[in-house]
Amino acid sequence: MAAIEFARRRIKPEGAKIATPADLLPHVRHFADRKQEHFLCASINGANEVLNIRVVSIGLIDRSPVHPREVFADRASAIIVARNHPSGDVEPSPNDVNITAQLKAAGAIVGIELLDHIIFNRNEYFSFLEPPARSGAISVSAPRSL
Repeated sequence: MAAIEFARRRIKPEGAKIATPADLLPHVRHFADRKQEHFLCASINGANEVLNIRVVSIGLIDRSPVHPREVFADRASAIIVARNHPSGDVEPSPNDVNITAQLKAAGAIVGIELLDHIIFNRNEYFSFLEPPARSGAISVSAPRSL
């Protein structure tokens, strides 16, 4: 039964309810072992259900170039972006902080809220949404184990 549920979530995450950043992780965790960064976008409807999860870009060893026009390509009420860090370190880089601010601003313009930016590896994740806040306009949190 657990194998069927795992396959269902991995193959078809549509309709999964997202209440916390950790709720998205089962749907993207299989990207944790990739050798290159994968920048993902989960489109969320008004009921906080996943509409779609797609790969926005595949990057180099240490970065994945992202532009808002690729991120906001789906119809959604909100989005959650996520990326794996092949190095295993889930602390956000200056580039991660910059792209989060850029996507938050772009989302405000187009009317699609950026709910969170999650950085993950096999064992832990970092959420810009979860407290405690450590920087000005963008909330950041300590890495969390799963």
